[in-house]
Amino acid sequence: MAMFLGYAAATMVALFCIAHFFHRRLCCRYPLFTDYPILGMIPQLLCNLWRCHDFFTEVLKQHGGTGEFTGPWFTNMNYLVTIDPLNVHHVMSKSFHNYVKGPVFRDIFQAFGDGIFTADSETWKFNRDLFHSLFKQKSFEVFLEKTIHNKVQNSLLPVLDHVQQQGSVVDLQDVFNRFTFDNICSIVLGNDPNCLSVDFPEVEIEKAFNEAEESIFHRHVVPRCVWKLQKWLQIGQEKKMTEACRTLDEFIYSCIASKREDLSRYEENETGETFHVDLLTTLMREGKGKGEADEDIFLRDAVFNLFVAGRDTLTSALTWFFWLVATNPLVEAKILEEMNEKFGSNEKTVLSADEVKKLVYLHGAMCESLRLFPPIPFERKQALKADVLPSGHDVNPNTVILFCLYSMGRFEEIWGKDCMELKPERWISQKGEVSCSSGGRLCC
Repeated sequence: MAMFLGYAAATMVALFCIAHFFHRRLCCRYPLFTDYPILGMIPQLLCNLWRCHDFFTEVLKQHGGTGEFTGPWFTNMNYLVTIDPLNVHHVMSKSFHNYVKGPVFRDIFQAFGDGIFTADSETWKFNRDLFHSLFKQKSFEVFLEKTIHNKVQNSLLPVLDHVQQQGSVVDLQDVFNRFTFDNICSIVLGNDPNCLSVDFPEVEIEKAFNEAEESIFHRHVVPRCVWKLQKWLQIGQEKKMTEACRTLDEFIYSCIASKREDLSRYEENETGETFHVDLLTTLMREGKGKGEADEDIFLRDAVFNLFVAGRDTLTSALTWFFWLVATNPLVEAKILEEMNEKFGSNEKTVLSADEVKKLVYLHGAMCESLRLFPPIPFERKQALKADVLPSGHDVNPNTVILFCLYSMGRFEEIWGKDCMELKPERWISQKGEVSCSSGGRLCC
């Protein structure tokens, strides 16, 4: 009897697996890789994880720019991946209301709270309008330029001079990471932690940000059930995530409390002077909250999102830009030639924002760097209702769509056969101005 039951159970499992296998085959009509039983397409991804962006670029080119990726069975790691500009425009503009970040995205990026990077619909619109109004103020532009100018003059250049005099090797990405972290702390909180100094100190809050980012990447590459179990058991990368978030929250909430005390003292001794202050103080003066507790949560989420936006993207952009210029001496020579033509060969070390705007070729070189190495290599959206993309691919409700921005910058149909070359000229119009339409079919 026991043998019969075991045989029946094995037969049922086998039939179920066969049925599920054919169901996946029917559902996945545009596979990017071989869909193995149980494992899905994960084996090829794991074998190429060290070069995953280039790997997806190669595969997507072979499949006309759009295809499906299916993860291991029952993990729900299934995506429609595209680099077709028409599909991107359809999702991000024409049918924007039908595509959201979704609950799974917010679960992965839990540390971001309800900030602009995880919000949808009205919450997203509220955050966008709020930050847009702050960033467009002339006083903020002046404050931003002064802060960055001082950091370049008093920290970045002295550190680079010290390294050059010592004849030592330095990790330029680490330098830019510290540079942008100091800047964003000054701009958002009004406090400079001085991460960028000749002794390269270890700052606990910066280390916590790095740990949180690694954990978020970990959540992208392992099944949701795995990292959820790790979080419940408080082991592995999820334990580091919890500790990092605790450190970040303690730091941010202490800054909010300190700012509230400063504002209270300032109001008691109001002098009538007007000047721009850090973004946290500006947000607190706006009073965007329902009481102190709700306001603190809102401010915490706003600060965290501003930190990520101003730190990681700029670090990545600066690092890749200088690497590309260093490996393309002709482009470097043209950048220096343009600077000499505009400003002569004087020894002024730091240019103003208005002066930088005159450097058209430099602007084109930066656009090229962002095309080849975008700070955010992919974007994720989830469909609310069934739809059909311009490429003809069907989209079911809850389908997750990935835009591979890294791959889009290397797509010949968009940029031409010289898409792998660093050519700032592709962004410069015949009138000698930087133009989005000069770069390719994909608008800036």
